[in-house]
Order: sequence, then structure tokens, then C-alpha cells
Amino acid sequence: MTTTRTRRGTDERALLELQRAHGGALLQFLLGLTYGDRQRAEDLVQETLVRAWQHPEAFEGPYESMRPWLFTVGRRLAIDARRSRMARPAEVSGRLPETTADPGDPAERSAAALDVREAVRTLSPEHRAVLVQIYFRGLSVHEAASALGIPAGTVKSRSHYALRALGRSLPGYPDGVR
Repeated sequence: MTTTRTRRGTDERALLELQRAHGGALLQFLLGLTYGDRQRAEDLVQETLVRAWQHPEAFEGPYESMRPWLFTVGRRLAIDARRSRMARPAEVSGRLPETTADPGDPAERSAAALDVREAVRTLSPEHRAVLVQIYFRGLSVHEAASALGIPAGTVKSRSHYALRALGRSLPGYPDGVR
């Protein structure tokens, strides 16, 4: 397949041709990877086509069909999206907890702050440092990684395990909360 490169990416006609030739098969493939979630699969198809637009050199590869390239990009995007969703905390339901402290009660706020401080002290210095950067200083993962001199993935991992440990050690949390 020959394409015309624009200053920013692939020619629109080539992209339309690509979408017509492979869009349906790519959508079906991604539906399987998203367990039938059509909205996610359609978003992944769009993102895959954006990647094709951004990388016109892929059209000039040594292969006869772009389908393997598209499926590989789509699969990787699906994996990245799943990892991203798994790293985020679960969405809160509309149901209120059975017992909640009155947010206006200064005694409750003070007791909760003391509980959090004590729980944070029980963490390893590495885990505590990550939480301080992210939650107390408000840095992003990449900013915290730079400040601590460690990879961003390590920051994510340490924050995950630190939050799990806090969930287990704070009073009022069920044992199963992770």
C-alpha cells in the first residue's frame, strides 16, 4: 500500500482505505480483548488508527498487509488500557457506608489524622517517601520519580503496596479491604 505523507502523518485517503479494509476485523478482535465492551473496543480502534496516522512509515513496511501491524498496536493499547484501569482504585458505589464520622466534628477529624499519621509511620521508609511525594506534596508519578531518583514504575508499585498496607492498618477498615 502506498501512501502520501503529510507534514504530521498519513494521508487521509490512505487512512480511510485502511479503516475500510481492516476496521471491522480490528473491531471484532478488540471486542474479544475487551470482553465484549463495544465502547472500549471502538475507542481502541480509533486510537489504533490515530497511531497509524502518526506513523506513516508503517505503511511502507516490508509486509503485504497492515492488518498484523494494526492488530499488534490494538492489542498493546488494550493491554495498556487494562493496566491503567487496574492501577486506579475502584469506583465508589452510590451506597453510603453504614457509619461515617461527622466531617464537621473537630474531634473526629483529629482522631482520624492521628490514626493516619500512626499508620504512615508503620510503613517502610521507601513506601512512606512515595506517599509523601504523591499525596502530601501533590506530585505526579513522574515528578515523584524524579524527586526520589527512581523509575516511575517503582513509584506506582510502592504507592500501590503502601496504600494496601495503610488499608489494613487503619482502624475502621474491614480486613478484606485492599
